Amino acid sequence: MLGKLWDPATARILCTIVLCAAMLALLYGARDTLTLFLFAILFAYFIEPLVGRLELRLQGRIKAIVVVYLSLIAILTCLGFAIGPRILEEGRSLAISLPSLFDRISSGQLVTQVSGKHGWSQDHQAQIQRFFLAHRSEILGYAGAVGAKLAEPVKHLWWLILIPILSLFFLKDGKMFAREIVDLGSDAGDRSTLRGIIGDVNVMLGSYIRAQLILASLTVVSYTVFLSFMRVPYAFILGPMAGICEFIPVVGPAVAAVTICAIAVLTSYPHLIWLIIFLGIWRVVQDYVNGPKIMGESLEISPVVQIFGVLAGGEIAGVVGALISVPVLATLRILWRRMSRGVRRTDAPLVPQPPINGRAVHVVSNVKSFSNEENE
Repeated sequence: MLGKLWDPATARILCTIVLCAAMLALLYGARDTLTLFLFAILFAYFIEPLVGRLELRLQGRIKAIVVVYLSLIAILTCLGFAIGPRILEEGRSLAISLPSLFDRISSGQLVTQVSGKHGWSQDHQAQIQRFFLAHRSEILGYAGAVGAKLAEPVKHLWWLILIPILSLFFLKDGKMFAREIVDLGSDAGDRSTLRGIIGDVNVMLGSYIRAQLILASLTVVSYTVFLSFMRVPYAFILGPMAGICEFIPVVGPAVAAVTICAIAVLTSYPHLIWLIIFLGIWRVVQDYVNGPKIMGESLEISPVVQIFGVLAGGEIAGVVGALISVPVLATLRILWRRMSRGVRRTDAPLVPQPPINGRAVHVVSNVKSFSNEENE
């Protein structure tokens, strides 16, 4: 009777399911720590090309890492002295004025002011104002919820200190970590597959992070210069904000554009049409000129899947989850292709190489050297 109830194959499947569920629960519980380490890895990928080039000249990886870190500290210090006071001043002014702006929206005063400029009838103005007064509590509730979501990253500001520190270990011992992962393979075929996965992820993350930083930097400079020239309020806050949103594909730029237009409306900015034209032109240039040239086809993920990843990542881990969702999806795609097809690494990675000033080729050369070391 016991033999009929007990099936070893079924028992192994159930044990595997339980272990996977426990592992997923553990990963979810430690998602903040995992996110911190992931950001450290991404930061290491960003400065790896500089470290690699200086390593050859200085004949020492530790020396190269120290020089790169000191250079970054010097650049950030100069930027802080140059534009830091302006950013702090505008940030303080925006924080003080936001409550009164939201109150003007919820009371309908702002709508009345805008409609008066466009010649709307008194009846329409009265209807709109009654609508906002009737839904004042809901509007304030939504505004508070949005503000709380946007304030979530502030709780992780101390990560700005930990991320560069953790990146030191990945920069110094990255190859050793890769060898240890490859050694987990039970035979030569498994080790070859693991080596291929590591190589593809290495190429994808390196090219993606550098491309995103270039696109974000272009957005910061363009937005800040144009908004300052057009005398848009809080230009030195909105410009960097738009650059940060550039890291969230598809959804981030849309959120930045809506936020900029909303701030312009709330502050009664007179040249709103020119602002909207600029935002539209820049989006076309960024998506159809800068993006294809800089990003290339390093992800091969459709916009629909990217939107799904961003929304799902935001639902799971807030703003941080939205930021890392696309690299995670790209990594899962690489794992799926390698594991499902049984592809073993030869000379070329599965991930296409975007033409970012030859830097992707540099990353690939590192992967090939790693493979040669393993074969020896």
